[in-house]
Amino acid sequence: MSSFMTGEGILEEGRVIVRDREYASFLKERGYGVLEGEELELLPEEALYLSEDKRLKIKDKDTGEEAGFQSLAERFIRERPELWIRYLIYRDLRKKGYVVKDGYGLGLDFLVYERGSFGKEPAKFLVLGLSEGETLKLEGLLETLRMAMGSKKELILAVVESRGDVVYYAVSYVGF
Repeated sequence: MSSFMTGEGILEEGRVIVRDREYASFLKERGYGVLEGEELELLPEEALYLSEDKRLKIKDKDTGEEAGFQSLAERFIRERPELWIRYLIYRDLRKKGYVVKDGYGLGLDFLVYERGSFGKEPAKFLVLGLSEGETLKLEGLLETLRMAMGSKKELILAVVESRGDVVYYAVSYVGF
Protein backbone atom coordinates (compact mmCIF):
# COMPACT_ATOMS: atom_id res chain seq x y z
CA MET A 1 0.00 0.00 0.00
CA SER A 2 1.16 3.47 -0.83
CA SER A 3 1.78 6.00 1.92
CA PHE A 4 -0.62 8.24 -0.03
CA MET A 5 -3.60 5.87 0.10
CA THR A 6 -6.90 7.73 0.37
CA GLY A 7 -10.22 6.70 1.84
CA GLU A 8 -13.57 7.84 3.09
CA GLY A 9 -14.88 8.65 6.54
CA ILE A 10 -18.39 9.22 7.81
CA LEU A 11 -19.22 12.14 10.09
CA GLU A 12 -21.91 11.06 12.51
CA GLU A 13 -22.82 12.44 15.91
CA GLY A 14 -19.70 14.61 16.00
CA ARG A 15 -17.35 11.69 15.30
CA VAL A 16 -15.50 10.62 12.16
CA ILE A 17 -15.60 6.88 11.49
CA VAL A 18 -13.70 4.90 8.85
CA ARG A 19 -15.63 1.75 7.96
CA ASP A 20 -13.54 0.42 5.07
CA ARG A 21 -11.41 -2.32 6.69
CA GLU A 22 -8.42 -1.92 4.39
CA TYR A 23 -8.21 1.84 4.85
CA ALA A 24 -8.90 1.56 8.60
CA SER A 25 -6.03 -0.93 8.89
CA PHE A 26 -3.77 1.33 6.80
CA LEU A 27 -4.48 4.28 9.11
CA LYS A 28 -4.21 2.24 12.32
CA GLU A 29 -0.74 0.97 11.32
CA ARG A 30 0.35 4.59 10.97
CA GLY A 31 -0.90 5.58 14.40
CA TYR A 32 -4.28 7.08 13.53
CA GLY A 33 -7.50 6.46 15.40
CA VAL A 34 -8.88 3.92 17.83
CA LEU A 35 -10.50 0.68 16.73
CA GLU A 36 -14.11 0.37 17.86
CA GLY A 37 -15.07 -3.13 16.76
CA GLU A 38 -14.60 -3.20 12.97
CA GLU A 39 -14.51 0.59 12.63
CA LEU A 40 -11.76 3.12 13.20
CA GLU A 41 -12.77 6.24 15.12
CA LEU A 42 -10.60 9.28 14.46
CA LEU A 43 -9.90 12.17 16.80
CA PRO A 44 -11.13 15.48 15.38
CA GLU A 45 -7.48 16.53 14.95
CA GLU A 46 -6.73 13.36 12.99
CA ALA A 47 -9.77 13.78 10.76
CA LEU A 48 -8.88 17.42 10.08
CA TYR A 49 -5.26 16.56 9.30
CA LEU A 50 -6.18 13.76 6.89
CA SER A 51 -8.86 15.94 5.29
CA GLU A 52 -6.52 18.91 4.84
CA ASP A 53 -3.88 16.57 3.41
CA LYS A 54 -6.46 15.18 0.92
CA ARG A 55 -6.10 11.63 2.27
CA LEU A 56 -9.61 11.39 3.71
CA LYS A 57 -12.91 12.46 2.19
CA ILE A 58 -15.51 12.90 4.89
CA LYS A 59 -19.22 12.62 4.21
CA ASP A 60 -21.88 13.87 6.59
CA LYS A 61 -24.13 10.92 7.44
CA ASP A 62 -27.20 13.16 7.79
CA THR A 63 -26.87 15.09 4.51
CA GLY A 64 -24.79 12.70 2.40
CA GLU A 65 -22.66 15.67 1.34
CA GLU A 66 -18.90 15.89 1.58
CA ALA A 67 -17.70 17.90 4.57
CA GLY A 68 -14.66 19.88 3.44
CA PHE A 69 -11.81 20.89 5.72
CA GLN A 70 -13.23 24.37 6.43
CA SER A 71 -16.74 23.23 7.34
CA LEU A 72 -15.38 20.33 9.37
CA ALA A 73 -13.02 22.64 11.30
CA GLU A 74 -15.84 25.10 12.00
CA ARG A 75 -18.12 22.32 13.24
CA PHE A 76 -15.50 20.80 15.54
CA ILE A 77 -14.41 24.20 16.91
CA ARG A 78 -18.01 25.14 17.71
CA GLU A 79 -18.15 22.06 19.94
CA ARG A 80 -14.63 22.48 21.40
CA PRO A 81 -13.15 26.00 21.08
CA GLU A 82 -9.66 24.82 22.15
CA LEU A 83 -9.51 22.42 19.22
CA TRP A 84 -7.81 24.82 16.79
CA ILE A 85 -4.75 25.18 19.04
CA ARG A 86 -4.65 21.39 19.47
CA TYR A 87 -4.96 20.95 15.71
CA LEU A 88 -2.08 23.31 14.93
CA ILE A 89 0.16 21.39 17.34
CA TYR A 90 -1.03 18.02 16.03
CA ARG A 91 -0.42 19.04 12.40
CA ASP A 92 3.04 20.42 13.17
CA LEU A 93 4.12 17.25 14.97
CA ARG A 94 2.72 14.95 12.27
CA LYS A 95 4.47 16.92 9.53
CA LYS A 96 7.71 16.45 11.45
CA GLY A 97 7.19 12.67 11.33
CA TYR A 98 5.91 11.97 14.84
CA VAL A 99 2.95 9.76 15.69
CA VAL A 100 0.59 11.75 17.88
CA LYS A 101 -2.08 10.20 20.10
CA ASP A 102 -4.61 11.75 22.47
CA GLY A 103 -3.42 12.48 26.02
CA TYR A 104 -6.12 10.10 27.33
CA GLY A 105 -7.38 12.38 30.07
CA LEU A 106 -3.98 12.85 31.66
CA GLY A 107 -4.47 16.62 31.65
CA LEU A 108 -2.20 16.68 28.62
CA ASP A 109 -2.99 17.24 25.01
CA PHE A 110 -0.93 14.49 23.39
CA LEU A 111 1.27 11.46 23.80
CA VAL A 112 3.96 11.62 21.12
CA TYR A 113 5.97 8.71 19.77
CA GLU A 114 9.51 9.15 18.48
CA ARG A 115 9.84 8.75 14.72
CA GLY A 116 9.67 5.07 13.77
CA SER A 117 8.88 3.86 17.30
CA PHE A 118 5.06 3.66 17.20
CA GLY A 119 3.93 0.14 18.00
CA LYS A 120 7.43 -0.84 19.12
CA GLU A 121 8.11 1.44 22.08
CA PRO A 122 6.01 3.52 24.48
CA ALA A 123 5.44 7.21 23.79
CA LYS A 124 8.53 9.30 24.54
CA PHE A 125 6.90 12.69 25.04
CA LEU A 126 3.92 14.17 26.85
CA VAL A 127 2.84 17.40 25.17
CA LEU A 128 0.92 20.20 26.81
CA GLY A 129 -0.37 22.80 24.36
CA LEU A 130 -0.91 26.50 25.02
CA SER A 131 -1.66 29.53 22.93
CA GLU A 132 0.72 32.47 23.14
CA GLY A 133 -0.14 34.62 26.16
CA GLU A 134 -2.13 31.88 27.91
CA THR A 135 -1.27 31.55 31.59
CA LEU A 136 -0.28 28.34 33.29
CA LYS A 137 -0.09 27.87 37.06
CA LEU A 138 3.30 26.73 38.30
CA GLU A 139 1.72 24.19 40.67
CA GLY A 140 -0.10 22.55 37.77
CA LEU A 141 3.03 22.50 35.65
CA LEU A 142 5.03 20.89 38.49
CA GLU A 143 2.35 18.25 38.99
CA THR A 144 2.35 17.50 35.26
CA LEU A 145 6.16 17.33 35.26
CA ARG A 146 6.12 14.86 38.17
CA MET A 147 3.62 12.70 36.29
CA ALA A 148 5.80 12.80 33.16
CA MET A 149 8.91 11.88 35.14
CA GLY A 150 7.01 9.09 36.91
CA SER A 151 6.03 7.62 33.57
CA LYS A 152 9.58 8.08 32.17
CA LYS A 153 8.49 10.55 29.52
CA GLU A 154 9.74 14.00 28.58
CA LEU A 155 7.34 16.89 29.14
CA ILE A 156 7.11 19.32 26.25
CA LEU A 157 5.25 22.64 26.25
CA ALA A 158 3.97 23.45 22.77
CA VAL A 159 3.16 27.15 22.43
CA VAL A 160 1.18 28.29 19.41
CA GLU A 161 2.23 31.81 18.45
CA SER A 162 -0.21 34.37 17.09
CA ARG A 163 0.93 33.62 13.51
CA GLY A 164 0.17 29.91 14.00
CA ASP A 165 3.78 28.77 14.36
CA VAL A 166 4.45 26.24 17.11
CA VAL A 167 7.44 26.61 19.44
CA TYR A 168 8.42 23.71 21.70
CA TYR A 169 10.00 23.92 25.15
CA ALA A 170 11.36 20.91 27.01
CA VAL A 171 10.46 21.06 30.70
CA SER A 172 12.75 19.44 33.25
CA TYR A 173 13.26 19.51 36.98
CA VAL A 174 16.42 21.08 38.35
CA GLY A 175 17.04 20.76 42.08
CA PHE A 176 19.07 23.25 44.05
